[in-house]
Amino acid sequence: MRWLLWLILACLPAMAQRDFLTPDEVEQLRLVQEPEPRLQLYLKFARQRVDMLEQLFAKRQTGRSGLIHDTLEQVTQIMEAIDMNIDDAIRRQKPLEKLDGVVSAQKELLAKLESMAERDEPDRARYQFALEQAIETLRDSIEMNEQDIKERTLSVQDKEKALRQEREELLAPERKAELEKERKRIESEKEGVAPGKKKPTLLKPGEKPGRVGEPQPPPKK
Repeated sequence: MRWLLWLILACLPAMAQRDFLTPDEVEQLRLVQEPEPRLQLYLKFARQRVDMLEQLFAKRQTGRSGLIHDTLEQVTQIMEAIDMNIDDAIRRQKPLEKLDGVVSAQKELLAKLESMAERDEPDRARYQFALEQAIETLRDSIEMNEQDIKERTLSVQDKEKALRQEREELLAPERKAELEKERKRIESEKEGVAPGKKKPTLLKPGEKPGRVGEPQPPPKK
C-alpha cells in the first residue's frame, strides 16, 4: 500500500505537503534545492521532534498526549517527505550514490521510538496509533533506502508507471469523447461540410438524386 500513498502525496499541492513543518523550516528548504542537503535538513527536523518526544515522555504532564500524538504524526510525514525527495532525485536523474548516512540516522530515530513504545504510560491509548504509524513508516523507509540504487530506480519507475495508468484510467472516457469529436470534424472537412450542417445540393425540394439525364418524377403537391 506504500505505492498508493506515494501516488496520493504526489498529487497534493506543495504547501499542503508542508503543513507539518514550521514556516522557518519551509523557508530553509526553499533555499536548498540539491537532494543531499535537503535530506539532511529533513533529518534535522526529525531529530528535533524526537528530542521533543523524549522530553515529553520524561515528565507525566496533563494534556501532553495530544502534543505527543501530533509530534509523532510530524515524524511520520517527515519520513515520507524524505522518501519522496529521494524518488524525485532519481526521476530527475540526480540520484544519490549512497544513502548510508540517511539509513544510519533513521535507525537511530527508530531505536528511540521503539524505546518509547516499550514504556507503560497511562495516556498511551491516545497516541498509540500515531506511534505505531511512525515506527512502521521508519521501518519501511529504511528498507527502501537500504536497496541498491539500481533497484530503487526500478521501484521508482514502477511507481511512475502505476501513476500514468491511474491517470489514463481517470481520463479515458473524456479522452474517447474528444477523439470521437475530432474524428467527426476531420470527416466533415473531407466532405467540405461544416460539422452539424447538411451537405449542399443542387436538387430542388422534393427531388431525389438519380442518373444524369434521367427524368425526375413530378414533385408532390
